[in-house]
Amino acid sequence: MSGAGSREPGRMIGKLSGIVDSYGEDWVIVDVGGVGYQVHCPARVLQSLPQVGEAARLSIETYVREDAIRLYGFASDLEREWFRLLMTVQGVGAKVALAVLGILKPGDLATAIALQDKASLGRAPGVGKKVAERIVAELRDKAPAYSSADPGLIHLQTDLAENRAPRPVADAVSALVNLGYAQVQASAAVATASRSAGEEATAETLIRLGLKELAR
Repeated sequence: MSGAGSREPGRMIGKLSGIVDSYGEDWVIVDVGGVGYQVHCPARVLQSLPQVGEAARLSIETYVREDAIRLYGFASDLEREWFRLLMTVQGVGAKVALAVLGILKPGDLATAIALQDKASLGRAPGVGKKVAERIVAELRDKAPAYSSADPGLIHLQTDLAENRAPRPVADAVSALVNLGYAQVQASAAVATASRSAGEEATAETLIRLGLKELAR
């Protein structure tokens, strides 16, 4: 596991329920029966937690290093599972995984990966182009199960990335991108246009219908 030390067998602490004692830049201390646990959380999770003195509940991932035990806290078990998945990607340590989950909810992260939307992943601090590409490449087979994205759009994005999309479809997406639309937006519009126009539609037809879709 990159950047987080080794994980002991078993999950150790899996959940914490207690009173918020204090906050730091990327952590919260949760008082559980008089014991304060320092929990590192994604920024988005920290912002959603209650005020000092109020009750909080977090799903926990425990990592043990030679010099310390570190707890990572999440709003749900699903979010914790995505933290684990991100940590399996080469070059992604705990800091980067937390940064990604700090800007994207689990469903949004799954959709970004499924649609190969590297720009969304790149908004996270520490995630450059290469890291975003690795996250997509290594997790895209797992992402659709968690994503709310249109399966047809996911399929189209995969075909475009692997140069397997029909020429009219690829040309239509390229044309919309050249007009200034984001690649994911263009693909979504063309996927919708393709369903209504049929498999024999020309690039010109798909562009026209795609523009109508984008104008809605």
